Amino acid sequence: MVSGGMACIKYLTFLFNLIFAITGIIFIAVGTVILVVYSGYNNFMDSWFFAAPILIIIVGVIVFIVSFFGCCGAVKENHCMIITFSVLLLLIFALELGAGIAGYMMRGDVHAMVENRLNITMEEYTTNDDIHRSWDIMQHDLQCCGIIGATDWAHVGFSDNIVPNSCCKEVPEGNKCDSNSIHIHSNGCMNNLQSAIEHNALILGGVGIGIAVIQLIGVIFACCLARSIRREYETVETAAH
Repeated sequence: MVSGGMACIKYLTFLFNLIFAITGIIFIAVGTVILVVYSGYNNFMDSWFFAAPILIIIVGVIVFIVSFFGCCGAVKENHCMIITFSVLLLLIFALELGAGIAGYMMRGDVHAMVENRLNITMEEYTTNDDIHRSWDIMQHDLQCCGIIGATDWAHVGFSDNIVPNSCCKEVPEGNKCDSNSIHIHSNGCMNNLQSAIEHNALILGGVGIGIAVIQLIGVIFACCLARSIRREYETVETAAH
C-alpha cells in the first residue's frame, strides 16, 4: 500500500483523472456542437476546417478512455496501469500540441479560404438551393449582407437595389429587401465570418492549452505515484527475503 505523503498524490491523481474524464466529455460535446452549428456554413469552408472538430471528438474519446486507466491505476495502486496512463497522456499531449501548432500555422489561410468560397458560392445563389440556404443562414445569423457589402449582389443578377431578404433585419410581407432600407445589414459577411471562425478557434486553442497544462501536472503526479508504488513493492519484497 502507498503510505505517508504519497497517499495524497494517490488521491490527487485520482482527482485529476476525474477531471480528465469530464474534459473528454466536454471535448466530445464541443466538437459535436461545432459540427452541428457550422453545418449550415459548409459551403463557405474547405474540408480541412471540419477536420478540426472531428479531431476534437476523437481526442475527447481517447481522453475519456485514458482517464479510466488512470483512475483504476490510482485506486488499485497498479504500477503497470499508471505507467500506461502516463504514456498515453503524453501521446495525447503531443497530439494536442501538434494540432495546436497546425491550427496556428493555418490561421493565415482563413481569410483566403473565406474570400474564395464566398466569391464562388455567391455566383450560384440563384441556381443552387443548398448554397441559397447557406447564404441566407449566414446573412441572418451574422447580420451581414454580401461579401464586402450589399452592393455585391448587383454583380450576380440582382437589380434595382434589391438584395436577398436575409440581408434585412425585417421585411414587410410581400416586399423585397432594399439596399437603401434602414433595416439592411450594413456589414459585409467576409469580415464577420472570418472573425467568427478566428474567435472560436482562439477559444478552442485556449481551452486546449489549459487542458494540456493540467495533463502535464497529471503525468507528474502519476509518475510520482508509480515510483512510490514500485518502491513500496521493492520494500515488501526485500522484507520478505
